[in-house]
Amino acid sequence: MKRILLILLVSCSCSMAWAQKEYETPYSTKSLAGQNVSEVEATTSGGNVSVESVAAGQEKVDVFIWPSNRNKGASVSKEEIQKRLDEYYDLSVEVAGNKLTATAKPKRQNMNWKNGLSISFRIYTNKNIATHLTTSGGNIDLKAIAGQQRVTTSGGNINIDNVKGKLKGVTSGGNIDVKDSDDDIDLTTSGGNIEANNCTGKVELSTSGGDLKLVNLNGDIKATTSGGNVRANDIKGDLTAHTSGGNVDMAGLACNLTTGTSGGDIKVAITTAGKFIKIGNSSGKVELQLPAGKGYDMDLSADKIKADDLGNFKGKIDENEINGQVNGGGTQVKVNANSGKLVLTFK
Repeated sequence: MKRILLILLVSCSCSMAWAQKEYETPYSTKSLAGQNVSEVEATTSGGNVSVESVAAGQEKVDVFIWPSNRNKGASVSKEEIQKRLDEYYDLSVEVAGNKLTATAKPKRQNMNWKNGLSISFRIYTNKNIATHLTTSGGNIDLKAIAGQQRVTTSGGNINIDNVKGKLKGVTSGGNIDVKDSDDDIDLTTSGGNIEANNCTGKVELSTSGGDLKLVNLNGDIKATTSGGNVRANDIKGDLTAHTSGGNVDMAGLACNLTTGTSGGDIKVAITTAGKFIKIGNSSGKVELQLPAGKGYDMDLSADKIKADDLGNFKGKIDENEINGQVNGGGTQVKVNANSGKLVLTFK
């Protein structure tokens, strides 16, 4: 019995590996070599879309097609896929002028899902390219391109790697990962997490329910989440980051800062103070670490304040308020912890 089970297991594994290999092979490929494509518009209802720059002469479009229910172990021949494609879908990959258009969409709205196909595009182009990419349920990836990018997915993830220029991306439920990119970045998800790493310029990030992770950013950074946590490390420039219900944890900041939460705790460590630091909290704890020996204009309030020795201080100080100047004044530090506790340290 064990031998039979082992044989069945190996057989299933081989079948799944073969099926996976089959679906990793392009269903079709269209060469773009020698064509001066400067704009890409791609639309698919259920698959993924990716755009990546390659060396001259290697430009192409790979089309991948597999049954929508492939995760349930379905095995479908290429002939059957072609039959479904002809009967139920409109698929086209065309170049007109300098524009590449790749489209995959069902011919009718109420199609039997058992006949459904997932159609993905992997597009390899020159570096300087403008894109407009849309998918109803798949992921969108951009890598090593420059120009104006617009990407939208209803349920997939967005991955951005080494993209320069003006970028706007929206996903209704997926995660967003952006790294090594710059200039003008605007990314939104309704329910996923956002991670931004090693980006510069104008960066706007928004999620309705996920966490924010910000690492090594430099520029005008604005990040908001309605219910998640905010983590930030090694930030320069201007940082505005808010959450309605999560915690805020920031370190290695050398920037102007505006941050707050309505329901969590806040922990901030400043390495180089900018022109201002503004922190607000409704009821949670606030921990603020500032560089020692610098000048500050303090306006602090909380249910209870615990502070290191302020040294050369002039102004008003008691257990729930500090208002005055440290070392003759300098960076504006405004903290309102409301009914929470404030802990102030210098290092």
